[in-house]
Amino acid sequence: MNMQNQLGGEQSIKTLFLDIGGVLLTNGWDQKSRKLAAKTFGLDLIELQERHHLTFDTYEAGKLTMNEYLSRVVFYEPRPFTMSTFREFMFAQSRPYPDMIALIRQLKETYRLKIAVVSNEGRELNAHRIQMFCLNEFVDFFISSSFVHLRKLDADIFRVALDIAQVPVGQVLYIDDRPMFVSVADSLGIRGICHVDYPSTRAKLGALGLPLVVEPRNS
Repeated sequence: MNMQNQLGGEQSIKTLFLDIGGVLLTNGWDQKSRKLAAKTFGLDLIELQERHHLTFDTYEAGKLTMNEYLSRVVFYEPRPFTMSTFREFMFAQSRPYPDMIALIRQLKETYRLKIAVVSNEGRELNAHRIQMFCLNEFVDFFISSSFVHLRKLDADIFRVALDIAQVPVGQVLYIDDRPMFVSVADSLGIRGICHVDYPSTRAKLGALGLPLVVEPRNS
């Protein structure tokens, strides 16, 4: 008997839309990581940040490869290190949030939910993070900006996710750590949780009809 029957009542949420960075994992290539890169590789941080901000949206939209992004942001002049070395540094910045991963795994198992990622990530970073942290073991499909050539805040990325999920909008719950993205999803009728930390998100899920009686074990 699943928990829905044990607790009684009808479960209204059938699908979870999730962000990756800030929810399941740390951000893939954020300001903190770029600052560390500048220190590690002896780069001009101001120049790195400026070139990044001019270029990264295009990379996340799948219109540049990572090598093309790095050619514009770091390797526009000779460097005493290789692009491969720098790529490995970028990949190494990602860390998991084991409690959140365990929570989503248990919610999927308990309530037979569809799990979809809706995220802004460049293709190579996204592929690395999916494989490294085994996200494809519990995520059913990935609506990544580099795959669909749409980025949040564009509401169309959520429309694509709804089309692929093939569930009514009222049966979807979206979890993201950025309030503005949650607000955009809400404008389409998608209920949302603004993720701050594991305990508060777990409590909000319970209030919305997805309680867990047993504390998830970290995986």
